Amino acid sequence: METSELLKKVRQIEIKTRGLSRNIFAGEYHSAFKGRGMAFSEVREYQFGDDIRNIDWNVTARYSHPYVKIFEEERELTVMLLIDVSGSREFGTFEKLKKNVITELSAILSFSAIQNNDKIGVIFFSESIEKFIPPKKGRSHILRIIRELIDFTPEKRGTDVTEALRYLTNAIKKRCTAFVISDFMDNNAEMEQALSIANNKHDVVAIRIYDERETELPPIGMLKLKDAETGQYIWIDSSSNRTRKMYKQWWDKQDQKLNAMFTKCGVDNVSINTREDHVKSLMSLFKKRGLKQ
Repeated sequence: METSELLKKVRQIEIKTRGLSRNIFAGEYHSAFKGRGMAFSEVREYQFGDDIRNIDWNVTARYSHPYVKIFEEERELTVMLLIDVSGSREFGTFEKLKKNVITELSAILSFSAIQNNDKIGVIFFSESIEKFIPPKKGRSHILRIIRELIDFTPEKRGTDVTEALRYLTNAIKKRCTAFVISDFMDNNAEMEQALSIANNKHDVVAIRIYDERETELPPIGMLKLKDAETGQYIWIDSSSNRTRKMYKQWWDKQDQKLNAMFTKCGVDNVSINTREDHVKSLMSLFKKRGLKQ
């Protein structure tokens, strides 16, 4: 992409997403992240109304009287974006490709972070780690992230969410809030374990992007389909009721499997299709997280 065209697109994304993050997400951002970054301060004797989950059992046993841990909210949070740049993000049958939605969501989250004086970092991943941008603050840092979102070309086309989660766990030492933005088209059997480990250390949020046409086949006859990640072609007779039913059953099974994994691992999540108002979906996620605080 020409430099002038890239800068124009960066500016367009900045104007659109910075306004959204400032005007729409201000309250939701604060509520969704409140209490997520906590640092131990001291212990004191238990008082009526204290959360029993904060009891320090070692000190309690030592003095034969209940003591609780006191935490102070950290002034600065770190937000990480784990962004799927695999081949399947290039799919889309309506106004936007999945990668367009991923770009806008990532930019909104980035501007929300810096407007609240938080650091923001990015891990681009396919079937391997493609690029790591360490957490920093500032507008120039955000514009760099947006440039990469628009113009980044991955070396590989497969998907390995597990690898991205492991990299996050090892690379980011301080607890952070990590948004995994992907279509989660990944058959790695170790994803659940990696997700659980990452969420124990950090606060992981899953944002799943999909297209309506991925959920069921239209009855339009013979289709030549290409796997965007492997490059393989396959012919499918979409006029066959049996074929369409089998495909729908496969999608529903994958959907249920992912939701069950997120629930088991205690990971907040939202599914957004390319035709929906993704801003409304993101706001709903923030509000739901705020209610859980």
